[in-house]
Amino acid sequence: MASSGADARFLSRDMPMSRAVSHTRWRSHLLALANRPGMKVLEIGSREVTGESTFRADFDQADYVGFDYYAGGNVDVVGDAHSLSRHFAPGEFDLVFSSACFEHFAMPWVVAQEIAKVLKVGGHVFIETHFSYSAHERPWHFFQFSDMALRVLFPPALGFECIEAGVSNPIVGRFSRLADDALRFRPVPALYCHSEYLGRKVADAHFPGWEQLDTAALVGDTQYPQPRA
Repeated sequence: MASSGADARFLSRDMPMSRAVSHTRWRSHLLALANRPGMKVLEIGSREVTGESTFRADFDQADYVGFDYYAGGNVDVVGDAHSLSRHFAPGEFDLVFSSACFEHFAMPWVVAQEIAKVLKVGGHVFIETHFSYSAHERPWHFFQFSDMALRVLFPPALGFECIEAGVSNPIVGRFSRLADDALRFRPVPALYCHSEYLGRKVADAHFPGWEQLDTAALVGDTQYPQPRA
C-alpha cells in the first residue's frame, strides 16, 4: 500500500482543498446555516438513488422540499431543474443545495440562473459535484467541474458572492496499458473526486445573459497563465 507521502506528489498546489464544505463536512455546515424555524430549504436531486436520504429528518426545524426529475422516495416536487422558477416563487428559499447532480444537467449555467431566481437575498447555495470521476448514469453525464467552473456558474453578475470553492478526495491516477504508446502508464496528477461551492446571494441582480458578460468579470482576479519565455 502506498504511503500518504507518496500520494502527496499527485496533489496540485494551485488546487484549493475545500475545508468548511468538504465532502465530509458540508452536511453539518448546511444544517448550521439553515436548520432553524422559519427557514425553507430546497434540495435539487433529492430522490433516493444510492440509499435512504436523511436530509428531511436532518432539517427537522426547517421546511425541507425535495425536488427531482423523477418521482420517488424523498421527492415532493417533480420537475426539471432547468425550469425551477416554474415550480417555485421568486425568493422562496433560504438554502438551495445539490449533491452529485450538476454533472447530469445539460445546461448547468441555466440551472444556476434558476437557483438565483428562487433563492432569497441573503440565502445560500451549495453545490457538490465531480471534478474527476467515472462515467455514470449515461447518457446523461455531461460535465465535470473544477472549483473555478463553479465560481463562474455563480458570478457576481447573478448576485452571488463566493464563500468557499474547492476540491476534496484526491485520486491517484495513471494511464492504462490500453492508452497510446506515448502515454501508457504515465502518472496523472491533480485529480480530485469532488468539487464544492458555497455561495451567498447578496442581491437581486439584473442578469444581462451569459453572452453579455465580460470574461474578466467572470473569472475575477485570476488570469490565464502567461506563455513561457
